Amino acid sequence: MKHITPKAAHAFLQANPEALLIDVRSEIEYLFVGHPVGAIHVSWNDGPEWEVNPCFVGEVRKLAGNGRQRPILLICRSGNRSEAAGHALLEAGFEDVYNVQYGFEGELDENHHRNSMSG
Repeated sequence: MKHITPKAAHAFLQANPEALLIDVRSEIEYLFVGHPVGAIHVSWNDGPEWEVNPCFVGEVRKLAGNGRQRPILLICRSGNRSEAAGHALLEAGFEDVYNVQYGFEGELDENHHRNSMSG
């Protein structure tokens, strides 16, 4: 899996319109916190039990049109869930998978808050 910064991900998506940006956060995060323009929502895990979505790979496969070479960029809040989801896609045979580092809200700052650095 490749890791890409948020700014590099934006540039990559502009240069590669066939690429998919998939937001793997929960439905509540996607709807109420916001999401990147053009992101498609497919939860990696969601409440109330927060179990891994057993249909995740199948849903992404359907979006990709069974094109396992199609670039897939994954984003979550911090980059952790998207990394786990990326490993699942690689294990399923996807070849061009990117984890957006620091996620939608960015790294923790010195006060343990997000949204002030990266993201």
